[in-house]
Amino acid sequence: MNLSLKKLYISIAVALLSLPSFAQGGFEVDYSHPRKFIVGGVTVSGNNSFSSEQILQYSGIQKGMEVTIPGEDISSIVNRIWLQRYFEDVAIVVDSLSAAADSVYLRIAIQERPRVSNWTFTGVKSGEKKDLMERLNLRRGGEYSEYVAAASTDIIKRFYAEKGFIKCTVTPEVQKDTVINKAIVVNFAVDRGPRVRIKDINFIGNKDVSDFKLARSMKKTKSNKFYNFFSSKKFNEKEYPGDKKKLIDAMNEAGFRDARILRDSIYYIEPNRLGIDIELEQGDKYYFRDITWTGNSVYSTETLNNVLKIQKGDVYDVVTMEKRLHGGGKQTDYDVSKLYRDNGYLFFNITPVELSIQNDSVDVEIRMSEGKPATLNNIVINGNDLTSEKVVRRQIFTRPGYLFRQSDFERSVREIASLGQFDPEAIMDPNTGYSVIPNPMNNTVDLVYNVTEKPSSQLELSGGWGGSTFVATVGVSFNNFSTARLFDKTAWRPVPLGDAQSLAFRFQTNGTYYTALTASFTEPWLFGKKPTSLNLSAYYTRQTNSYLALNILSHDKQIEIYGLSASLGNRLKWPDNYFVLYNGLSWQTYRLTNWYSGYFIFDDGISHNLSYSLTLNRNSTDQQIYPRTGSDITASLQLTPPYSLFRKHTYDTDGNRVAVGSWRDINYDTWSSQNRFKWIEYHKWKFSGSIYTRLSEREKMDFVLMTRVQFGFLGYYNRNWGYSPFEGFLVGGDGMSGYSTYGSEVVSLRGYENYSLTPTQASAYNSQGSAYAGNIYDKFTVELRYPLVLQPQSTIFALLFLEGGNCWADIRDFNPFQIKRSAGVGVRVFLPMVGLLGVDWGYGFDDPVNGKGQFHFVIGQQF
Repeated sequence: MNLSLKKLYISIAVALLSLPSFAQGGFEVDYSHPRKFIVGGVTVSGNNSFSSEQILQYSGIQKGMEVTIPGEDISSIVNRIWLQRYFEDVAIVVDSLSAAADSVYLRIAIQERPRVSNWTFTGVKSGEKKDLMERLNLRRGGEYSEYVAAASTDIIKRFYAEKGFIKCTVTPEVQKDTVINKAIVVNFAVDRGPRVRIKDINFIGNKDVSDFKLARSMKKTKSNKFYNFFSSKKFNEKEYPGDKKKLIDAMNEAGFRDARILRDSIYYIEPNRLGIDIELEQGDKYYFRDITWTGNSVYSTETLNNVLKIQKGDVYDVVTMEKRLHGGGKQTDYDVSKLYRDNGYLFFNITPVELSIQNDSVDVEIRMSEGKPATLNNIVINGNDLTSEKVVRRQIFTRPGYLFRQSDFERSVREIASLGQFDPEAIMDPNTGYSVIPNPMNNTVDLVYNVTEKPSSQLELSGGWGGSTFVATVGVSFNNFSTARLFDKTAWRPVPLGDAQSLAFRFQTNGTYYTALTASFTEPWLFGKKPTSLNLSAYYTRQTNSYLALNILSHDKQIEIYGLSASLGNRLKWPDNYFVLYNGLSWQTYRLTNWYSGYFIFDDGISHNLSYSLTLNRNSTDQQIYPRTGSDITASLQLTPPYSLFRKHTYDTDGNRVAVGSWRDINYDTWSSQNRFKWIEYHKWKFSGSIYTRLSEREKMDFVLMTRVQFGFLGYYNRNWGYSPFEGFLVGGDGMSGYSTYGSEVVSLRGYENYSLTPTQASAYNSQGSAYAGNIYDKFTVELRYPLVLQPQSTIFALLFLEGGNCWADIRDFNPFQIKRSAGVGVRVFLPMVGLLGVDWGYGFDDPVNGKGQFHFVIGQQF
């Protein structure tokens, strides 16, 4: 029974009460003489799922109220129940009258709609069912009607239309449930049909604005042109009106303020391919003439004009003018709104008004109401279920009682996103990540930061192949550790968390051949009130040749390295507060026993490395894992005491100590490796600069260009003593040796074999007669990145890269343009419990030996 017939049925049921000669329960209804009665009682019949009290509540009728029969009172009662959409039939029956015939006893007779025990779909992918159920908001036990069927069908069609299936058909199928009494099963049979794409978009009437510019202005409606290769060609009816508005904006940007769309048509060029014709009226082109400002007292007209950057005679570009007044352009662009908001004027208002238009010239008056500066009132942090609130508050630059500054607010959002404990995509979402709540009555503003916790601790269980060996790794890193809660028994789940400290342990082994242990701890705010970080680490590495001969395990070749390091980092205020200065001390001991020739300058002996490091870092990236904007620049100097400059003795060929007058008179060629390298000396300079540029503001075209420059130089104090046998650079390959030795710094250069770009030099202290001598290197990288998944549970992005670099043995041979080039593709996967995983394929263009591509698989390391 359809909806109109049901209404007709109810109308008839009500009308029967109005017939003059219709008698119910001994009561004769006279339509021409309506009578008023007091309701003596009301009963309900036909109800199963609803109680009588619910039906009476829907009806609004109560005992003791006065009704007119026949009349509008009865009709309105029926209509109120019918509007609930729970019932197929509704009627009101007069059961009886009182003895005095002044009270009436009524009965509400209803027929409930069937209840749906299950909603199902056919012709739908499994991943789409969840999305459809969320949109439809259907529930088991709900009622089914033509309205529900029609509304659900429309929602499903629009769901698939947004995906380009505009020919989608939906057929509701109703079957009786064979298990549950008086219940039905509703299935939506979906036929998506073919995906319909746009083939051509034709612009008509645009004489002075190119088709290319107009096509690029439409962000969601794209034709099948080569420059739209990465864009979707589906037609989205919901987005189309907004794209037509952007089309007019593009005309306005070119000075055509009167531009409008005369008509547009959408038609099929061929099956499943659409054509769109848009006819424009361009109008005349206009130019700015005089621009005046009124109401400004905080900033001079000259200052405001410098921000506006519009001169007399410029094209009348309303869109750009609005962006420079109110914002909305690129993140790095400055505008009048930000100028005022950075000085606390949150309540200011600015309105451009066209004063006069003469021929092709427009005079504009910009009217301002500056208001009073806004003071920060409440700073609210929501969603930090695990992380302590003090961790978030010490990161933000907004404080109660301070003036509101837009740049401080944006910096606070960036700092929370970079903290590592929260989902960076969520906090940076302007719709849900934060709120600015102004209070004009008292010139204050409340700020709300809505953070979303994400897993930050990592458990590493991995195996990797490197250095011609398989290495197993077990590690755990608690990146939100809390020493303050160590003695709180309830906090051990499994360890105390919440203060953003980092505690990590890592164990690597290849059995008897290789073993490494590391432990580290980081406190980002050592004294609680200033961002002074403390970093502590300890490590031990042992590597042997470990072979079995005559059932005896032999370790006749061995290297052991153990050491400690500590550093303090302080955030600077100059040049700006993005700078951090680190001061560190480290001590290492290298113990070599008949070690493999070629790795280091000598094979036997003990060396000590006591060094001081100074590192200056400026990191303004918007987040850690997938940065889109900002830069990360680091310059460092690591040095040891110049021991050789204080010496006044040497050794003769027999190993006897001999006094000399000056360090310049020492000939180290007569020294043994144990004497010469007992205390190593060097100064090590490094620079790394990365810049991240977002190439498109569109959500579906989130390309990021990463450019990076790296440089490293290991120098000496005394040419007679020479270069240090340790702390050099091994360049080439995936940047991993398969294991850590701390003796050299491994630098990746994809597309080449590990260490293949590292030079060697002659050495009199090892049996091979030569050793790696990478004392200076440079490296240049360009990566085009595209995100595939940006979720708290995982971050995945693909990349294309161009890379070049080289390594030299001596500063005198350094040539920054003599580089080895490579190109390739890769993917990165970040899992909170594992860390960063990566695989790349690179081709080295200057590899005469292999001349083929190289795969590089990486665990826990980013290039």
